[in-house]
Amino acid sequence: MFRKIIGLFSNDISIDLGTANTLIYVRGQGVVLNEPSVVAIRDNGRGNRSIVAVGNEAKKMLGRTPGNISAIRPLKDGVIADFHVTEKMLQAFIRKVHEAKFFQPSPRVLVCVPCGSTQVERRAIRESAAGAGARQVFLIEEPMAAAIGAGMPVSEASGSMVVDIGGGTTEVATLSLNGIVYSDSVKVGGDRFDDAIIKFVRRNYGMLIGEASAEKIKHEIGTAYSEAEPKTIEVRGRNLAEGVPRSFILNSNEILEALQDPLSSIVGAVRTALERTPPELGADVAEHGIVLTGGGALLRNLSTRLSEETGVPVIVADDPLTCVARGGGRALEMMDEKGMDVFSHD
Repeated sequence: MFRKIIGLFSNDISIDLGTANTLIYVRGQGVVLNEPSVVAIRDNGRGNRSIVAVGNEAKKMLGRTPGNISAIRPLKDGVIADFHVTEKMLQAFIRKVHEAKFFQPSPRVLVCVPCGSTQVERRAIRESAAGAGARQVFLIEEPMAAAIGAGMPVSEASGSMVVDIGGGTTEVATLSLNGIVYSDSVKVGGDRFDDAIIKFVRRNYGMLIGEASAEKIKHEIGTAYSEAEPKTIEVRGRNLAEGVPRSFILNSNEILEALQDPLSSIVGAVRTALERTPPELGADVAEHGIVLTGGGALLRNLSTRLSEETGVPVIVADDPLTCVARGGGRALEMMDEKGMDVFSHD
């Protein structure tokens, strides 16, 4: 009863709990929080751990911490790897969103989960959100939330295909009548892109670079399609033979070569989805095109690569990074308008 009363002072929120970033959408306010899913933990000895920083503060510490502090990502491939730390991270984010409130917040929370997650993984996400102070927790599959956020006609009797490329997973789904007709989740995303760049630089240049440098390279010159005038970037790393820092130049066509494996996995998943989509819905997809969402959709020329490989038009959604969080918020509103069973949520 007390939670219900406090709930009157809390806003409904939608959480895109991602491997790389966590986004929170507050009803009536839009996306109010977009921070890395990183937590810095201090080991006080004898198994005692305390949270030092969460989000942006913790990300600055990645690769720069002393022995007793570790900056970790509590989610791996879209699912919870460290239950306790995820709960603490969610608590910190929910408090940040409600920081002006006198009472401890107790909102209704909708969490977006990968379509390939198991019942055990979904229960872990549900319990983490409940432990973080939610009075009611709903789950919605990420492709459905992404499609709603991208403004696709998911409630109509026509096929829509969405490809959501996150930090840990890529979700491919065909949707119709507020339901998922076909879905697949492959463990390829922004993190795999970063790893591929690190390995390429080590193999071809004999240099060691960190995750932050690989991410910067991906953002600035990363491409999914060969370019006539490649972009270049100066990178600093450690020379493995000499053991000292050195700088060198990379170009975008080299990064394309580095990203071939993860890009091929994404193309393969999209092709399989097109093969397994019923023919009537497949015809709708061919007419309206495939929509790209998630941070991975920002990789330059990815839509061109997918379109050429599949023969289907590919469109990048407006503000693809926030599509899932915004779609989750809209899904909460639709549940209130049309009844709680409008989506096949748990």
